[in-house]
Amino acid sequence: MTTAYVSVVIILYFAMLYVIARLSSRKANAATFFIANRNAPWPLVAYGMIGVSISGITFISVPGQVVDNQFSYFQMVMGYTGGLIVVAVVLLPVFYRIKAISIYAYLRERFGKEAHLTGTVFFLIAQTLTASFKLFLMAHVLQVVLFGPLGMPFWITVAVTLLLIWVYTYKGGIKTVIFTDILQTTFLLASVLVSVWAISQHLDLSVTELYSKIQERDMGKTFFWSWDSPHNFFKLFLTGLLMTVMTNGLDQSVMQKHLTCKNIRDAQKNLFVLAGIILIVNAFFLYLGGLLYYFGDSMGIDLPEKTDSIYPMLAIYHLGPVVGTLFILGIAAAAYSSADSSLTGLTTSFCVDILGFSEKDEHQVKKRNSIHFGFTLLIFLIILIFNKINNDSVLAAFIQTTGYVYGPLVGLFAFGLFTQKEVNGRWIPFLCIASPVLSKTLDYVLPKIFDGYQLGYAVMVVNSLITFFGLIVLSKTAKNKL
Repeated sequence: MTTAYVSVVIILYFAMLYVIARLSSRKANAATFFIANRNAPWPLVAYGMIGVSISGITFISVPGQVVDNQFSYFQMVMGYTGGLIVVAVVLLPVFYRIKAISIYAYLRERFGKEAHLTGTVFFLIAQTLTASFKLFLMAHVLQVVLFGPLGMPFWITVAVTLLLIWVYTYKGGIKTVIFTDILQTTFLLASVLVSVWAISQHLDLSVTELYSKIQERDMGKTFFWSWDSPHNFFKLFLTGLLMTVMTNGLDQSVMQKHLTCKNIRDAQKNLFVLAGIILIVNAFFLYLGGLLYYFGDSMGIDLPEKTDSIYPMLAIYHLGPVVGTLFILGIAAAAYSSADSSLTGLTTSFCVDILGFSEKDEHQVKKRNSIHFGFTLLIFLIILIFNKINNDSVLAAFIQTTGYVYGPLVGLFAFGLFTQKEVNGRWIPFLCIASPVLSKTLDYVLPKIFDGYQLGYAVMVVNSLITFFGLIVLSKTAKNKL
């Protein structure tokens, strides 16, 4: 696959995105940017959300980790499905009731301005970091297959990647993102399905025969029940459930799409359908991961030590031009379907929650575009820093970071929704900062006290519980002072 060929593929891909952006942003106004005029058909939202749910992290890291973690990740995916149902039943009715543009408006209604600002700041930090993680993967692939062979440095790859996102989202906002997600989801699904088909053809084995080979190599174990294992079912299921509530229900960039549906019933149908599809799609990614290792071993291919590089290397150099082309389109789709949502969500939250914009503020377009570009620049800088210090799997880094930063948001929303207690809002920022610090301390101390016991991804649960029970303590303090 030549550099010229890859260049043509990428250019055509972005040409399609740009055309969609132009068509979807006609007569765009503030309501279009923030909530797509609350007129998005729910089947389109559900289909496009597949790409957002997968993301570039899942696309590359999940297949690569199969040799170490087998199919244990599927336990977390089951938690994702449970989390989507919780979001549909518990959170959506609240946000539709208050006609939210930004979901953090609930925190102001429930606790006051301090909680509102705290929730917004935690989201801005978490989303900026996770968007950077996701785009790092895309930039890495582009560097390997395109910009590197052209002799260009990594920072140019990152700059071009981000600039392209800004160009097609700055005007139409969330409405454009919904339509581009449809295209991106299609490429993503095509990539994984054709990759499975190509391996089957190369090895002359059926899909079921290949699954048997994966099981023979001890890569297909799904359920782990030992409590000491970081892959324990209950740890991963609860982590997946909480992670989905965090990164879907309590994440402005994702929830913003669900809020574009015409009414609460359509939004819930969108989430219920998505919950089922996510199980199937992630099962295919894990299956593909096992196939990649079996294919490499059968063909005598030396696989990279860094697991995030295995799928790109095999797809581009060993599975033929069709798979290579679809892989490039698939990773681009996975990364951009998440990144454009993130950038739009960051802009929306800052404009609405920090600056007080509304969907009727038509005179603030220039300021909104400046903020949109400002977050683009910030993500650019974080990606460069991450490229310097990253040594572990991007998936692990992403999950750990979201657990520490989103945990206080889960605690705040859970306390607000499931109790009627009042809290002195001025203490909430201090509690939300203390919770991740205490969680990190426990994660460090517990293995030393309990013979190597590890919280693993369950640090998310601990972080959320610390915030929740901390709010109970604060509510008693507030009551005593009354």
